[in-house]
Amino acid sequence: MSEKHNIAFTAPHFAASQVGLDILEKGGTAIEAMVAAAASIAVEYPHMNGLGGDGFWLISEPGKAPVGIDASGVAAKGATPDFYAGETAIPSRGGKAALTMAGAVAGWQAALEISKEWQAPLPLRTLLDTAISQANWGIEVTQSLTDASNKTFNDLASDEHFSQFLIKGQALKKGKIVKLTMLSKTLAHLAEVGLNDFYHGELAQKLSHDLEAAGSPIRLEDFHNYEAKIVTPLSVDTSKGKIYNLPAPTQGVASLIILALYDRVAHLGTSDADMVHLLIECTKQAFIARNAYVTDPSRTPVDLQSLLSDDVLDDMTKHIKLDTAQPWPHVAKPGDTIWMGCCDSEGRMVSYIQSLYWEFGSGVVSPQTGIVWNNRGTSFSLDPNSNQYLSPGMKPFHTLNPAFVELADGRRMSYGTMGGEGQPQTQAALFARHVYHNQPIDKAISLGRWLLGRTWGDESHNLKAERDLVEYVGESLVARGHDMVTVDPCNELMGHAGAIIRETDGAVSGASDPRSDGKAYTGRKK
Repeated sequence: MSEKHNIAFTAPHFAASQVGLDILEKGGTAIEAMVAAAASIAVEYPHMNGLGGDGFWLISEPGKAPVGIDASGVAAKGATPDFYAGETAIPSRGGKAALTMAGAVAGWQAALEISKEWQAPLPLRTLLDTAISQANWGIEVTQSLTDASNKTFNDLASDEHFSQFLIKGQALKKGKIVKLTMLSKTLAHLAEVGLNDFYHGELAQKLSHDLEAAGSPIRLEDFHNYEAKIVTPLSVDTSKGKIYNLPAPTQGVASLIILALYDRVAHLGTSDADMVHLLIECTKQAFIARNAYVTDPSRTPVDLQSLLSDDVLDDMTKHIKLDTAQPWPHVAKPGDTIWMGCCDSEGRMVSYIQSLYWEFGSGVVSPQTGIVWNNRGTSFSLDPNSNQYLSPGMKPFHTLNPAFVELADGRRMSYGTMGGEGQPQTQAALFARHVYHNQPIDKAISLGRWLLGRTWGDESHNLKAERDLVEYVGESLVARGHDMVTVDPCNELMGHAGAIIRETDGAVSGASDPRSDGKAYTGRKK
């Protein structure tokens, strides 16, 4: 009989999954595998994430409470309301949109420090080598990258430094090869001198120069002052296990509220339509709380863990009815991202998310490094009365939220998705289907999904549902009062979900989303 697989990796691009699995097979830790894959996915999916973006980690060792890393950027010292005088809102593209520090690389560094406590580290060059080669030899354009290129062409194509993401001045086409030579050199430089160079060395100097030239308020001092932070995750106990997610400035509390509420109302349902309806209603309650309370950690008006108390959750449950949809909308939150998960041979698991925010972020490309800068700072407001009011050193609201659960039956699961407003909803869908309704994890991910709220470039706040879901629950949802529209099945709009599950006997399994270019690989440490 063959031995059980005891390592696994899942990512929304198969090449990143393979990189991660390779590191695990070499005996690397889950963290080392994730850093290698994070570099690879920054190359393969440059429209969704990169070194100029943010990252959030959930790291779990067997028998220990999970640890979080907040590697999100703060507003630059010069990013004041006065800097945006004359603007009604912070621009979404260009130099003024590049106003928060990139934290992803600092997050890699902080995570690797934890990994060193577990075992002797692999050389950084080993972790980054494949990504360096991928960028140098070129990546094959996926449909996802093609769609992003077409969508952003009118906004970004005129910038000469963005030309690395065009072919002869035109939008990218699926199947073509794009070489990211400068990014390859940057990764090779980091492999040689260390990740700290991003904030305190030659790379910091190049990036600050290029950002200032592009009209960004970020300066070298902002690089020097930045560091990722170790944080205590939020958690909630349910009948199915203890679920973890990240605190402010992420919407992790919303993901936890949805599942905690569903745990209270799941018994009311007897059909697929009931499940979808109840999860949507739980989502509404979670988003109302999220919009009221989630902001920079120093500004949150309540302890977010208190929103997960029995009294608060019981009160929210009173607003959920099986036969009636509550009125909507509330303000939605967009976003574009990647999520990846893994498990090493020692049972250490990682749930990780990395993002530029919108497709290609601010659109600012550093010509000396090939790095694309995020536009997460556009989540700030210029309204002094807003809880997202712009202030230097503050963090904007983040849709990013990697998830992890210790199930009551002893299994452990790392799971998550990209998709802005859809992240908590997709997490809830796959979790409910697998944990409450016993569907295999790959089916729980691939089945038709829904999304409540506004999405990229869309002003409607209604319920969007994939056609294959509508075919068997649509009529029932409309009858309950849901304002629903049908979208194509297997739609990227619904995010790129994934999950890694470790059984009580140490066997692991993984699943990836058919809506992505991803793959879940399992194997054994060599």
